[in-house]
Amino acid sequence: MKLAMIGFGQAGGKIVDKFLEYDERTGSGIVRSAVAVNTAKADLLGLDRIPEENRVLIGQARVKGHGVGADNELGAEIAEEDIDEVQGAIDNIPVHEIDAFLIVAGLGGGTGSGGSPVLAKHLKRIYTEPVYGLGVLPGGDEGGIYTLNAARSFQTFVREVDNLLVFDNDAWRKTGESVQGGYDEINDEIVRRFGVLFGAGEVGAGDNVAESVVDSSEIINTLSGGGVSTVGYATESVETEDSGGLLSRFKDDGDDMDTANTTNRITSLVRKAALGRLTLPCEIDGAERALLVLSGPSAHLNRKGIERGRKWLEEQTGSMEVRGGDYPINEPNVAAAVLLSGVHNVPRIKELQQVAIEAQENIDELREESEENLESLVEDEEDELDPLF
Repeated sequence: MKLAMIGFGQAGGKIVDKFLEYDERTGSGIVRSAVAVNTAKADLLGLDRIPEENRVLIGQARVKGHGVGADNELGAEIAEEDIDEVQGAIDNIPVHEIDAFLIVAGLGGGTGSGGSPVLAKHLKRIYTEPVYGLGVLPGGDEGGIYTLNAARSFQTFVREVDNLLVFDNDAWRKTGESVQGGYDEINDEIVRRFGVLFGAGEVGAGDNVAESVVDSSEIINTLSGGGVSTVGYATESVETEDSGGLLSRFKDDGDDMDTANTTNRITSLVRKAALGRLTLPCEIDGAERALLVLSGPSAHLNRKGIERGRKWLEEQTGSMEVRGGDYPINEPNVAAAVLLSGVHNVPRIKELQQVAIEAQENIDELREESEENLESLVEDEEDELDPLF
């Protein structure tokens, strides 16, 4: 799948940079064009692979390149005011060569959480290609303002995009891990999972062709209908023929026992991907649509195993819209990526919604209190002035 990726804010820019690194390493060709947008000049300078001409600094008149300080309302205002500057970079994207836009943003800060929904709305108004979001939720230990930003941004972002793919930092940070080390590892996990998913169907000259092709239309159809999506992933190392070692149990040499063994191994890998750690933890029962992608050396992929894995996903989700296929790549492991779209039973989202409701109630209470204080102040002043007249 060919994507125009736009990293909005610090986290978004770093993740898009990582996607470009993944493209270079695997030759997957996912990122057709990459843009970074930020209110902080230092964050843009810290990027390695996004071309300098595609790094857009917005809000210079208001924040002078120093960022918005986790103020996502200011982030949204600046995005609205400077949307033409962002569009200037997007104009360089060969839109006729892409399948979709993907806006990547951390939802806890100010620039990404405020600006990404603004950009999504703008792109949907102008282009016919799907506009997806990849939103990263902050960890619970990052502070109340970040959780509140995420609660506000999430509600707006999911409404403006064709589908919101979510990664929850809370489920991935390790105890005692440094903040920087934790984020670097999390970004690697994000790119690994979504890289396998979006890389499916991109075949170059001389590549092995999949037995059951997953192309961009399969991904688009799975993400159609909107809502929230999560991705599961599992991998197992295999030994290739040129490694000098014994072949893995995934190897299918045409023998009935080998075929049955390979089928079972793939089915087991699919179960591990769907029931293990998802990018956004949730119950998979009730997911509206699903997509299974198996990647690895073509000799280790088995159509019967993929079909059985797909049927198992149908049973677990209760959905009849479960697609599946394989994606041969020359790497020493077999990986299963499971995209679950239109998920509903998500504790983290319920928690964010409650935060948003409580915040709004607090704002309303403060507003009423300030109005009452103002009325009381005016009345006191009138009482003081009455004797003079």
